[in-house]
Amino acid sequence: MALQPGPEELGEQVVEEPEDMEDQDASSISPAEEITLPVGQGGEDESEPLLLPWDRFSAWLHCICVVGFDLELGQAVEVRPQQSKDYRDKTSICYLSFPDSNSGCLGDTQFCFRFRQGSNRKSSLGCFLETADRDAPVSLKRDQGHYYGYVYFRQVRDKSLKRGYFQKSLVLISRLPYVTFFHSLLKILAPEYFDKLEPCLEAACNDIDRWPTPHPGRVLSLPIMGVVIKVRIPTCYDKPGTSQLVQSTQTDSQVSIVLPTIHEVDLFRCFHPVFFHIQMLWELVLLGEPLVVMAPSPAESSDTVLALISCLSPLRYCSDFRPYFTIHDSEFKEYTTRTQAPPSVILGVTNPFFAKTLQHWPHIVRIGDMKQEEMAKQMKVRKLKNLKTLDCKTGVYSAFKPFLNKDEDILKQLQKGVQQKRPSAAQNAILRRYFLELTQSFIIPLERYVASLMPLQKSITPWKSPPQLRPFLQDEFMKTLEKAGPQLTSRLKGDWIGLYRQFLRCPNFDGWFRNRKREMSQKLDALHLEALCEEVRGKKHRYTQAEKNHLPVRPGTVSKLQAHIEAIILGLPEDLQGILHRPSTP
Repeated sequence: MALQPGPEELGEQVVEEPEDMEDQDASSISPAEEITLPVGQGGEDESEPLLLPWDRFSAWLHCICVVGFDLELGQAVEVRPQQSKDYRDKTSICYLSFPDSNSGCLGDTQFCFRFRQGSNRKSSLGCFLETADRDAPVSLKRDQGHYYGYVYFRQVRDKSLKRGYFQKSLVLISRLPYVTFFHSLLKILAPEYFDKLEPCLEAACNDIDRWPTPHPGRVLSLPIMGVVIKVRIPTCYDKPGTSQLVQSTQTDSQVSIVLPTIHEVDLFRCFHPVFFHIQMLWELVLLGEPLVVMAPSPAESSDTVLALISCLSPLRYCSDFRPYFTIHDSEFKEYTTRTQAPPSVILGVTNPFFAKTLQHWPHIVRIGDMKQEEMAKQMKVRKLKNLKTLDCKTGVYSAFKPFLNKDEDILKQLQKGVQQKRPSAAQNAILRRYFLELTQSFIIPLERYVASLMPLQKSITPWKSPPQLRPFLQDEFMKTLEKAGPQLTSRLKGDWIGLYRQFLRCPNFDGWFRNRKREMSQKLDALHLEALCEEVRGKKHRYTQAEKNHLPVRPGTVSKLQAHIEAIILGLPEDLQGILHRPSTP
């Protein structure tokens, strides 16, 4: 059983240890390589801006924290690099970096958490990162309101300490949801740090500050601690459900690790204890229902929450989610109050206290160890009144009635795979493909209808304001489902209409439609401005030709037209200015 910090130990005391650092000679580390994809596939040959010290580090991480748990001193936190030492969220990180459960967690444990931003250190990379973020899939864009914490926690017996255990966490704080990448990075960095301590951490920070920025579509070779990680960051142009595998080449003699993905978790491993209910869980997440995952450890809690979020891909989950949530979290009272309905959020918890505190929540997933012969017992959805402690049986506790009929084929396919001991990677691929096709079948009718709200291109004229998008009318959309609904791509039967009506009232629809509306409005503005500038360029060409032919032209006309064009371009967002800087055509 893990020795947990009590209130008298952990209070609010945060001890910041000395910041002394020595410069390390990293000349033996090879420079990071960068391979770009063809233009138009997220791999534009955009030169990086003039970077200041630690800008490259900041493109990947906000900071690195080392959290020690001491019976006498309380929590001691170190923050690296030095310019992050005034970081304001140290207390939250201290509590979230400690496994708060009865599972023991002896040895090394990895998990992640997510918390609201409490401070905002500006970077000179701001505009560049926004441009790079534009090419990222919606699920991999930087989180502007939250930070992710990726934790490597070590707990080993040590009789020389009053607590009886050595307990320390190495935590990477970032806005990037690259869970697989950062966990892989920690597997390299943390063991070295626990062995060599401060010099190792300083060298790692210097390595990261020489990395290229994380631009979608580029294959990057990233040196760290004498090891080179090779990754490719996906783009929004990639075909959903496919991944452009990073291949090792003959020139990669120094590449030690090739990561096939930077963010995907093993869906089947996470859902295995409750895989009879995967379709119901998909509906709950799609509709933004309040959901609690109760698990025996932070690793299982955070992985399961991230799996729930990713089952909507390529649709973005737009509500709040906390892969690992504790009683010390600043939103604890907000999320556990009984005076109002639970908010649209997915929480991952491990403390047995939550079994009582969150018993009023409508949907609870209990994750635990489950033997093969116990599978048949968890096929039924359990009643919430049967959930009294965190040690209750594995299963889904909810009164929710799914809108769609259960897909028996996918369950049989997965169950057969378990019986035949099919590799977990194959089971994961089957389940990921299933969720992708289910989400696409649901979202295609919405995409088709929203595309019809776009004005015809012939209605765009240079000297009039751009036409407006037609409004989204729910009844009009519902009528389109009769002939162009999900039945065209999905074999599932059920109350699709009811599912859409509920979806149109949830945060996931609001977030999706806002994003699509913004994209279409930008497209309209771009088309309108392109038409306007083509018209101006045409007139400029005619006036220029007239001057050459000595025809009568009012003095200054050409220069005024040129100034008018430049004024239009300068008033545009940066991502639209490139459209108008193409060579003039007569």
